[in-house]
Amino acid sequence: MPQAQSTAFYVTTPIYYVNDAPHIGHAYTTVVTDFIARWHRQRQEDVWFLTGTDEHGEKVLRSAEANGVDARTWADRLVETAWKPVLETIDASNDDFIRTTEQRHVERVKDFIQGLHDNGEIFEGTYEGAYCVACEEYKQPGDLIDGTGEYEGQQVCSIHGRPVEMLAEKNYFFRMSAYTDRLLAFYEENPDFIQPESARNEVVSFVKQGLQDLSISRSTFDWGVEVPWDSSHVIYVWIDALLNYVTAVGYGVDDDMFERIWPADIHFVGKDILRFHAVIWPAMLMAAGLPLPKKVFAHGWLLVGGEKMSKSKLTGIAPSDIIDTFGSDAFRYYFLRAIAFGHDGSFSWEDIAARYQAELANGLGNLASRVAAMVGKYFDGTLPAPGSPTDAENALAATAAKAAADADAAIDRVAPHEALAAVWTLVDAVNGYITEQQPWAVAKDESQRERLGTILYSSAEALRVLAVLLNAAMPKASARIWESLGAQEHLGPLAAQPVADAGIWGRLAPGARVTKGESLFPRLAE
Repeated sequence: MPQAQSTAFYVTTPIYYVNDAPHIGHAYTTVVTDFIARWHRQRQEDVWFLTGTDEHGEKVLRSAEANGVDARTWADRLVETAWKPVLETIDASNDDFIRTTEQRHVERVKDFIQGLHDNGEIFEGTYEGAYCVACEEYKQPGDLIDGTGEYEGQQVCSIHGRPVEMLAEKNYFFRMSAYTDRLLAFYEENPDFIQPESARNEVVSFVKQGLQDLSISRSTFDWGVEVPWDSSHVIYVWIDALLNYVTAVGYGVDDDMFERIWPADIHFVGKDILRFHAVIWPAMLMAAGLPLPKKVFAHGWLLVGGEKMSKSKLTGIAPSDIIDTFGSDAFRYYFLRAIAFGHDGSFSWEDIAARYQAELANGLGNLASRVAAMVGKYFDGTLPAPGSPTDAENALAATAAKAAADADAAIDRVAPHEALAAVWTLVDAVNGYITEQQPWAVAKDESQRERLGTILYSSAEALRVLAVLLNAAMPKASARIWESLGAQEHLGPLAAQPVADAGIWGRLAPGARVTKGESLFPRLAE
């Protein structure tokens, strides 16, 4: 199937269940998505970044009932008090926030399903099987494991470790089995559609076993979008949820917007929901004759104490628990840098504290503070003009150019950890450069005035490069570096600096006012 070409760069998080408040596992996905969106904006691209909440289904209904309220009241409360506020807490720059209870979504879901029904893609049947409420999914035998402890002797979901329920329902089914060969052909023609490679291999292996028709309605509860031709059924929550990616960008109501933004460039998902996005979703789109997304990237789990983040196991940590201590920039930096994206990663308080101290406080923060202080002390806060460069300055300029190019290339590989590792080569290089050049010693010799100016100009210029390259990861700190360098007056807003030009040496204007603000990353109290 040929891919349609949108003009925007469209990136999405999964939409998150409102059965509970967000933890750092959710924030991790959103921060990575935000980082990629911000980087593409720094490339001066037209970017659309979507996140939101998945509010229907039995799991949400049961959470609401357990808390003594109806499902809509529960969803409204969680969205307004927890899910939307956390986006501000982590500095997310999303362009839209969609809720599956919004009319703009509900009506388009009905239209989509009606279209599949009219085209003979949906039929009535009976299904019986093992159902995991936490996954909102019927499980195949291979997805179940033997329970232990209180669940010994029962079959439990391999993801959630809870017993499955045997259900038998008269439902409506999507003829997904008809798409086995078309999906395999699509994977073959688009080898980068599913990333990383391990995720692709898992999906291809699964589909090669042959797909079953998919139950797409439920009649045992009513919290969901009504099936348009049968009000006794609601649409299966995953069919409802997946459609958010198109209902949010004008599907069925705004053709110009839809053509500009769809198809998505990247859907970011956790590996536990990969099959929904890499099998069911493209099959649905094929059935409707719509373009398929360009990439589904399944990241690993965030582990605490060796276990997947979980509210029920009390390993769920709220983002604010960390940000209140370290700040949002450090939170973002840590999860982007410390975890090899695509693999499972472990969070520990000791590790984030160590990285904060070594890489942020002593590395970047101390660098910015020292450079501003020396320009203030030796040149009254006016950025000096550089003299003729030596091998040391040429080497620093080369490191800056390589850091910018390597980081940009890492973004195309969807490897944020590699992008930041590339940027940090410049942090280390300029710290080493200052140590070797010893501007405080050079300042004692009045005849070396020009040389002193060259050292401090070059150090400040490296900070300019860093501000541009770190803006997507640490927007607050980068803005403060930009302000400190007086760059806004001569170069314009930080967001307007093309990342492609970041590594071009010598863009700071001599004569700019350099000011020393408060520490970017204050020392932590023990």
